Amino acid sequence: MFRMLQRSKGFTILELLIVIAVIAILVGIALPRFKGMKDEGNYAKAKGELRSLQTACESYRIHNAGYPADLTTATLSAAVPQILATAPTDPFNPGNDYQYILNSPYYVIFSVGPNGAANITAINATTGALTGGGDDIYVSNGTSSSGG
Repeated sequence: MFRMLQRSKGFTILELLIVIAVIAILVGIALPRFKGMKDEGNYAKAKGELRSLQTACESYRIHNAGYPADLTTATLSAAVPQILATAPTDPFNPGNDYQYILNSPYYVIFSVGPNGAANITAINATTGALTGGGDDIYVSNGTSSSGG
């Protein structure tokens, strides 16, 4: 009589290595996509907050006969009527406020964007044209109302 060999119920080392390799490939594909999704979320957040800050800036001008010198929480919360309780912070530059350049009668409010460096350096008081730009996300009452 032939005795049948019993097969073990576990996995072989080769099967385990193949499963680990497949998981590693999937993780390698997914991680860059998560970074891109984070940047897209920060971009959308920045655009929305910049529109709110632009509205706050225009409201300040209407009630105080001029644009604010800065867009800090102290300035915006002390305005009468109160415009914003707190100034939002730049999602691409955590812990820091959005950048604000005033060259009356024009201003630009901007986020540093994904590269983390401020590329906008000035706004022309005559034309409202911006100097710089790069990947910065901005709103302005100058020649280009929004961009980035």
